[in-house]
Amino acid sequence: MVVGKSFQRKFWGLLVCCFMPGPSAAQNTATANPLPPAHTDAQEASARLSFVRSFSSADDVRGPLHPVLDRTLDIIAGPKNSAPQVDALKSASAVATDSGNRVLIADPSAKVVHLFDFVNSKYGLLDRGNDRLGTPVSLAVDGQDNLYVVDERSRTILVYDSAGKFRRSLGRLSGGESYFESPAGIAIDTATGRIYVCDTHRHMIIAMDDRGRLIAKAGKRGGGDRPGEFKLPRQVVWGGNELFVLDVGNARIQILDSVLHFRRAINLAYADHRTGLAIDGQGNIYVSDPVLNRIQVLNPEGRTLYLFDPSTLKDANFGRPSAMWVSSGSCLYVVDSQNDRIGLFQIVDRNAPKCR
Repeated sequence: MVVGKSFQRKFWGLLVCCFMPGPSAAQNTATANPLPPAHTDAQEASARLSFVRSFSSADDVRGPLHPVLDRTLDIIAGPKNSAPQVDALKSASAVATDSGNRVLIADPSAKVVHLFDFVNSKYGLLDRGNDRLGTPVSLAVDGQDNLYVVDERSRTILVYDSAGKFRRSLGRLSGGESYFESPAGIAIDTATGRIYVCDTHRHMIIAMDDRGRLIAKAGKRGGGDRPGEFKLPRQVVWGGNELFVLDVGNARIQILDSVLHFRRAINLAYADHRTGLAIDGQGNIYVSDPVLNRIQVLNPEGRTLYLFDPSTLKDANFGRPSAMWVSSGSCLYVVDSQNDRIGLFQIVDRNAPKCR
């Protein structure tokens, strides 16, 4: 059955529907424009994207370091210990950046968060020498460069300051229990500090303030397919004063306001737990498909702009794109889950800063 669906999607294309809010979703359905031929997609992708570089280990970022810089790394990542050395990606599940252009990568198999600092040619591990990080699966950065790490093992969110010092955990209740059942994707509105978390197996989206106090929640236990209901929500992104939720079980993206009121939805042909979601500075939506090895790009209304296979872009050679992140509105980071690395793509915009 899986092969059949993949066959149909590959040869019949994608149908994307945009649901506008109203009395009922069925009364407000718009069908996406037909997808262009494959060769046109490749031309469109080449015109809109360029490959910058890929990286996967400390060797890709750092050269010989001065002892002072080595000490700086210890401050950022924690003191050295006798644990086995980890300096390469094993199974990246999320990527994020801060205002200093450091690239932060959650690696649940290695049980670490990698820090790549290309500006200063430095590499490190978050919270090295401590056992707080169990299984980091998702990341977000707030307006003060505090890093929020969703830890699957403890079912909490671990908060670190910009220097990598642990500050607090969110979601932990008295007795060591967690408020979350299975937290996954996380997003932060940097203007307000509000935190949005997908609690996947509760089929809910949780909104909190920066101290972890509940503001709102959407969805219901057992899941549902009505507007504002979810089945296995996995990814969440804040962009353009709206919250974009990858509703995996319903194969759609739901768009909510800041207090989780439903606005509209975009139907997808396919989604699973590996599908990535990102929003660029123009409000365009990026949805990765690791099965068909491609990324679909939609406009803010949900109409398909183009598809691209990242392996076809010059020098890229990518496979199975999954998690994504857009930095500075035009720098697209993509997890290459086939080759255990990260790729950086420049979204072409004459007013955008150059990705590096």
